[in-house]
Amino acid sequence: MVDVTDPNYADVTGLNHAQGAPVPHPRSRVGVVASFDFDRDREIWRWAPEAVSLFIARTDPVTFSDNLELVSSLNRPGCVDRPTREVCAIGSRVVTYLCTACSFVGGAAGERALRTAMRTAGAPQALTAAGSVVAALRALEARRVAVVHPYEPPVGRRLHAYLTGEGLEVLSLTDLGLGSVHEIYDVSYEQVTAAVRAGIHPQADAVFISCTALPTYDLIAPLEEEFGKPVVTVNQATIWAALRAVGERAIGPRQQLLTV
Repeated sequence: MVDVTDPNYADVTGLNHAQGAPVPHPRSRVGVVASFDFDRDREIWRWAPEAVSLFIARTDPVTFSDNLELVSSLNRPGCVDRPTREVCAIGSRVVTYLCTACSFVGGAAGERALRTAMRTAGAPQALTAAGSVVAALRALEARRVAVVHPYEPPVGRRLHAYLTGEGLEVLSLTDLGLGSVHEIYDVSYEQVTAAVRAGIHPQADAVFISCTALPTYDLIAPLEEEFGKPVVTVNQATIWAALRAVGERAIGPRQQLLTV
């Protein structure tokens, strides 16, 4: 038998509240605008505490022949309008654009334009993956970084330019050596770990693993222990920043970012 006097009991009919019994704290609602091809939904949910709901809406598909054309198309402010309105319609208190290269490929000005577009579409607060990574590295007081990414060279160069433009020193920039943009969907934990080991720099304050398509949740703590440095990943930093914007804390085992 359910004890309706238990403060953990949630009576969805509202009758319990009418009788004066405690009701649960309202859930925090976070809107996530993801690229049309994003497939790491379960990973980003792992950082969310029970008090938080993530509402995910995807951009419209785009046609592309290479990595740069893909992310440049998704860097257009119009891409975030409809999905932002969708997540705001169900009460999101913050909206973040969960696409790394899509938010850095246009430089700092392009990143700001995306946030402006989301606010225009109704977002009470607007963030991007690229901006969240910079915020995370600054919170960790990491100025010199070793970067691992899966991009083709033109996008890798844009990443370097964006990070240095934000005042970070990129000591190494290591790609995964993928043959095509489509291979990114099948990257394994082992491939990511091998790339980090190949690209680590002894003078780096932190390691940054770029791209929302890469699996990273279970790698962060082991890599931090192995190298004695913070490891920041895009999905981690994006959810960390979005939750912080609504007064919540991300959850994750022994991940240094989540302690600041």
